[in-house]
Amino acid sequence: MESPKVYQPPDCSAGVPPAVAGASRPRAPLWATQVATFFGIGRLKPGPGTWASVATVILWALIGYHIAAWHLAWATLAAAIVVTLIGIPAATRVARATGIKDPQFVVIDEVAGQLVALVAVPFAWKTFLASLILFRVFDISKPFPIRRLERLPEGTGIVVDDLGAGLYAFLIMHLLLRFVPLIR
Repeated sequence: MESPKVYQPPDCSAGVPPAVAGASRPRAPLWATQVATFFGIGRLKPGPGTWASVATVILWALIGYHIAAWHLAWATLAAAIVVTLIGIPAATRVARATGIKDPQFVVIDEVAGQLVALVAVPFAWKTFLASLILFRVFDISKPFPIRRLERLPEGTGIVVDDLGAGLYAFLIMHLLLRFVPLIR
């Protein structure tokens, strides 16, 4: 005799193998949680992504002050690459542990994207502010094809869409720097 069919809710396991999806999830490693939340900034409300972007700009301004001007663009790009390479596995581990595809408190993606937006901008408060605003606009609105990048698996999808927003902000920022004298 057949056993009755039992309703199974849809799998919302954020890339966790189905055999483990229903079981209690292990916690993400401490290093992954600290990196993914940018040392707790992702827990700030409201708008953890905006808090992370603001913190990134302030931190980069403090660090960049001690870097020679001719090295600043390369240092910013290197920082964005390092944050991305560490951020993807951290975001993956936290997403798996929570079972959420893109947890709002994971903000390392905003750090990476904001750094991309800051590459080769003059070291001045106006350019930092313009970069921050542009990045947040593109990160929130997700114009084509940025929204599609979210479909990439796990931490890659979490981080790469913000790199796309950072690239859009970078391009518009440099157009503004070229054609709008007030921003310089």
